[in-house]
Amino acid sequence: MLRWRRSMVMLLIVCLGIAMLSACSSKKSNESGSNEEKTNESASTEADKGDGKKVEVKYWRHDFAPEVATLKKMIQAFEKENPNVKVKMEVIPYGDYETKIRTALAAGNAPDIIGLDGPTLAAYAHQEAVVPLDKYMDIDGNKEDIAAPVLESLTYKGQIFAAPLNDASIGMFYNKKLFEKNGIELPSKDPNQAWTWEQVLEAAKKINDPANKIYGIDPGWGLGEGEGSTFVKLPFIWQAGGEILSPDGTEVKGYLDSPESKKALSFFSSLYNEHKVAAKELPPEAFETGKLGIIVNGPWAISGFATSHPEFKLGEDWDIAPLWKDAKQVTPNGSWNMAITKDSKHPDEAWKFVNWVTGIEGAKTWYQETKNLPARLSTASAIPELMEYPMNIFVEQSSKFAHPRPVTPAYPVVTAAISKLFADLGVANRNLDEAVNEAVTTIDKALQKYK
Repeated sequence: MLRWRRSMVMLLIVCLGIAMLSACSSKKSNESGSNEEKTNESASTEADKGDGKKVEVKYWRHDFAPEVATLKKMIQAFEKENPNVKVKMEVIPYGDYETKIRTALAAGNAPDIIGLDGPTLAAYAHQEAVVPLDKYMDIDGNKEDIAAPVLESLTYKGQIFAAPLNDASIGMFYNKKLFEKNGIELPSKDPNQAWTWEQVLEAAKKINDPANKIYGIDPGWGLGEGEGSTFVKLPFIWQAGGEILSPDGTEVKGYLDSPESKKALSFFSSLYNEHKVAAKELPPEAFETGKLGIIVNGPWAISGFATSHPEFKLGEDWDIAPLWKDAKQVTPNGSWNMAITKDSKHPDEAWKFVNWVTGIEGAKTWYQETKNLPARLSTASAIPELMEYPMNIFVEQSSKFAHPRPVTPAYPVVTAAISKLFADLGVANRNLDEAVNEAVTTIDKALQKYK
């Protein structure tokens, strides 16, 4: 959860760096031609000529110990099979990551490969900071094996700009003992039998006991900032039949302020202000300590709870059901990816490593080591535990009900405005129309820059 909350800082840094990248991108374009041309010109490399010279490919990513440890193993295996390529991975502190990337891109000395969180991709692609991967994907990227919503999140203006490390999804986590204590029938574990908003609300009402500091639901990781907070709240709008932006990502008016979107936002606000089943402030670890009936979370929390609270056991104290639904059953998707930068002098070798990590076999290794939700369809069918409870819930939701976040270079502004909108409605209980209109105005102003 911490990684998601820190993502807002990174998204805002991306937004601040757009102007710098834009100026440098124009200069580089005039001097060297397009990124596609540069990629094609670099296709014949020392390693491909077979002269025995070793090519060094530089790869930057943020620090996250479990994934870094896995990547070190994968790099060793890759170099053993590809002796003419050395991968030099640099791990950068999360808070410094985006700043260092945009600075290097502006100076023209970025690494060959960078890790990108899904929402930031369009900003980099718009500035031609990363190169299209279509020619590689068409040859050996097996893009038909990538879940359609994931592929959509990697695509900007018809071109694919990254390869997915993994996907992400969320479900309804519930305190089993609180459900049983209050005589609530347990929800189905069938991914196709999600509870409705009304069923969730009724359960939350029965559990809610503020006098004893027990609360019915936290519908979206509290009311703070951060990309994770936006990620888990956006499904309300989609489930009601609303959208944030137009399909091409250029318009917000008529979408975020539609009757469907407002219905979702009104329901969310009612959980805090009318029904009062959601608390504006929660005690730490409320769910794990029996003070909170229902939350949203992802598969990463399974091992997280097992580590932080081993006494809080899945199947005994808590369980997982599919994420709730309204007019539609919709879940969010998208996570971290690998992209090749405009500055890469060895794009073919860079792709070879990217494909090693994110391809069909690499995706299996990545899941087995990290337990992150796979982005490839073949991984789910190849690993039995992914087809069994509880992982099957996330896998099936990802393949059937996933909805990507808006693809736009203005996403840093979009997510900040959405986060503020939900907080305004939950904490401040602002007038719905006024809060929505303010968010629409903010987002529309940002979108105008890219028309």
